[in-house]
Amino acid sequence: MLENRDQQIKSILSGSDSTYTAEQRTQLKELINGLIDFQVMSRQVLGPQWEGLSAEQRDEFVSVFRDVVRAQSMSDLGVYSSEVTYDQIEVHADSAFVRTTTRYQGRSTPVDYVLTRREDEWRAEDIIVDGVGTVEPYANSFRPVVNQRGFETLMNSLRKKRKEVMAKNKSEG
Repeated sequence: MLENRDQQIKSILSGSDSTYTAEQRTQLKELINGLIDFQVMSRQVLGPQWEGLSAEQRDEFVSVFRDVVRAQSMSDLGVYSSEVTYDQIEVHADSAFVRTTTRYQGRSTPVDYVLTRREDEWRAEDIIVDGVGTVEPYANSFRPVVNQRGFETLMNSLRKKRKEVMAKNKSEG
């Protein structure tokens, strides 16, 4: 699954000189981020605060958070053309851990995937790059804001960030 995804990404990247059409950028965004379970990741990022949110607040958070993460993942597409080796794969029922090493611009970096199978589909709950997960930095950033200034303050900040990163990607696309 991951190897096939990597090959598809490299196929799109190899045919271009770092200028990508809107269609290519859409395809890349889906391939790069399609693996992530943003619902689960959002719940992990907000931790205990998740339980106090209404369904509408949860849905909006997932949507805005997903847009921000997806847009940020498009900021350096060259990294996705890196050489990837699959070093370790552990599967236990409906969970899996995949350890990879990427080699980009002469530097090797470990990238680990924490996966869960839901409805016969494997989805990433966390992606750990060089020892730093995706969930933890966002949790460390978002939870204090919610605790000290409220959920709506966090959402206003995220909406602004989404607008900025999407505008930046549009101008680069």
